Amino acid sequence: MTLVIKIGGGAGVATENILREVAELVQAGQQVVLLHGGSDLTNTLSQQLGHEARTITSPSGMTSRYTDSETLRIFAMTVAGQINTELVAQLQRQGINALGLAGIDGRLLQARRKAAIRSITPEGRVQIIRDDYTGQIEQVNGELLRLLLGAGYTPVIAPLALSHEGERLNVDGDRAAAAVAAALQAETLVIMTNVSGLRRDANDASTVIEHIPAENVADYMEYAQGRMRKKMLGAQEALQAGVQRVCIGCDSPTDVLNGAGTIIEHTHHLVGRREA
Repeated sequence: MTLVIKIGGGAGVATENILREVAELVQAGQQVVLLHGGSDLTNTLSQQLGHEARTITSPSGMTSRYTDSETLRIFAMTVAGQINTELVAQLQRQGINALGLAGIDGRLLQARRKAAIRSITPEGRVQIIRDDYTGQIEQVNGELLRLLLGAGYTPVIAPLALSHEGERLNVDGDRAAAAVAAALQAETLVIMTNVSGLRRDANDASTVIEHIPAENVADYMEYAQGRMRKKMLGAQEALQAGVQRVCIGCDSPTDVLNGAGTIIEHTHHLVGRREA
């Protein structure tokens, strides 16, 4: 069974430790597909290039990167260039035959570009944005990933997708990981971030919610602040598509798989695992 792991792109993610454990999993015979973000480095590079990063807040309160054509160029340079190749090189140094891909390669991730986006201004007004290059994933080339996994490669995927018109699109890494996990019928999706899991109080590490039944995810959305909202949304989409378990945590994928963080799973899976 394939394991899908998402490495966050925010500051403070323990990437080196995560990759070491990914290498250990692969060496033990586990098939792993790795996806990554790039938000923090993209923000830094945007600032260096004089093109300040901007965010969009939807009427539902979800925040995302405003991706005009210049931001898309910087984002692609960051995630598909620097970050992806660096992760592949680190895994190669540990003896793992990693292969870097952007979602545009082999039509790996196909998405629909959002023609118009509603955004709430700081003053509370609704504005319509039409020059944004973000997309919603509609199709994953699971056959390509299975081909690579079967040949002994460990795919490392950057969150760029291809539109139906052949445009590059920025897609959310957590939701991309959810789509990949669903396409591969993965039992587990692991979302690694810079916090210990979903917390009742975002500022108090002792309030991590350890277990959530998949059927009740919506009841816990109120605790998801900032970027955690996208992670919970990705988790919900993965579970609805047949993934049995989503684990959210930090530092160590092995520890997170063993319960150090938040585990969201279908009730029948939870019962079966406890009885096993």
